[in-house]
Amino acid sequence: MTTFVDRVELHVAAGSGGHGCASVHREKFKPLGGPDGGNGGRGGDVILTVDQSVTTLLDYHHSPHRKATNGKPGEGGNRSGKDGQDLVLPVPDGTVVLDRAGNVLADLVGHGTSYVAAQGGRGGLGNAALASARRKAPGFALLGVPGDLQDIVLELKTVADVALVGYPSAGKSSLISVLSAAKPKIADYPFTTLVPNLGVVTAGSTVYTIADVPGLIPGASQGKGLGLEFLRHVERCSVLVHVLDTATLESERDPVSDLDIIEEELRQYGGLDNRPRIVVLNKIDVPDGKDLAEMVRPDLEERGYRVFEVSAVAHTGLRGLSFALAELVGEARAARPKEEATRIVIRPKAVDDAGFTVTREETDGELVFRVRGEKPERWVRQTDFNNDEAVGYLADRLNRLGVETELMKAGARSGDGVAIGPEDNAVVFDWEPTVTAGAEMLGRRGEDHRFEAPRPAAQRRRDRDAERDEAQQEFDGFEPF
Repeated sequence: MTTFVDRVELHVAAGSGGHGCASVHREKFKPLGGPDGGNGGRGGDVILTVDQSVTTLLDYHHSPHRKATNGKPGEGGNRSGKDGQDLVLPVPDGTVVLDRAGNVLADLVGHGTSYVAAQGGRGGLGNAALASARRKAPGFALLGVPGDLQDIVLELKTVADVALVGYPSAGKSSLISVLSAAKPKIADYPFTTLVPNLGVVTAGSTVYTIADVPGLIPGASQGKGLGLEFLRHVERCSVLVHVLDTATLESERDPVSDLDIIEEELRQYGGLDNRPRIVVLNKIDVPDGKDLAEMVRPDLEERGYRVFEVSAVAHTGLRGLSFALAELVGEARAARPKEEATRIVIRPKAVDDAGFTVTREETDGELVFRVRGEKPERWVRQTDFNNDEAVGYLADRLNRLGVETELMKAGARSGDGVAIGPEDNAVVFDWEPTVTAGAEMLGRRGEDHRFEAPRPAAQRRRDRDAERDEAQQEFDGFEPF
């Protein structure tokens, strides 16, 4: 059964915003109560957060579809809908977030680091919020905006100071078990280690972490064996330790050739040339192993490597190795640039930035003017096209933004097709400049004069009052004989 997963494809969906409410206040003796529709609630976000207690992406391997809750719709009586609850997904330290094309979206390192993978949709405004001096009683509300849908890839790159690399059965697991309190699986067959193991080593006043990377073989950088899956765990390590087997039973192998092969794989993988190296000749407790280590040590030292002869079984040479690693880790930490506090960067829009673009497109011989921009596309998604007054309000907003002016500059004429939004999800309509929608026949664009029109009951009362006044006038003008 799979217990360790370091790469998954995750499908996240943020919550959609709740719809606004179109309501009119109704109370006895208050015939003109006015609009009282509340706003819709905001949809929940999907947030990735680093949690030190999480070490694998296994949960997302089994359940790759995650969705935040939607916002509740608004209600009458100026009651706004409840916001959707954010969905917080814990991920291991060192998780890299990529899109499906392989572009890095976020590198999550450090406890509490978070990234919003999918933004929740904003709630729609109720008719109470849409009321103004010109539009005293809107008969419509805005719809909630759908939440973002994202397909992302999570890759785990182990955060450690030292990485042990080498052939399978070179003794890496045994070495990490005696240097730290880690308890990896140890056996006398290749590929015993199937997952990276982490251990904490204390050498004097220096405390550092060490990672046991599963065994590499020739062609690992091209996907052979387990190398391609776990070479990424070497990227964050400051020091590389070559663990060479001096007691191998394979006649065609020797420590120097093993080192050359692993170095070639690291070179082809890329990005590791500047990491300091240490060579560990392991298994010197075996008589032949001790002799072979003494033979190859001068050759390795001529290449510039620091060489340590150790035995994980006999606990020989471990103290010198641990302090040498602590020294290199300390140098690497000192060379790192100091972390600065997060700076808030404000990027104001350019003065001439209209917030949208109008392009002229011709598809299958049909001329279409496409409008792209955050505001126009969001306004379209918020519009209820079954309500003529809402359509008139949309037209009014687009006109104030300057869309109509830009369409004229682009050469659009009455009857031309206008598409707002991306090609695969656009709203297309025939453009009629300055022509009002059906609801606007009641007055100016977007206005609603229904409350200003006489109601039947009120009209009957006014008729009765007029008749009574007329009768009273006739009575007052009557002269007795």
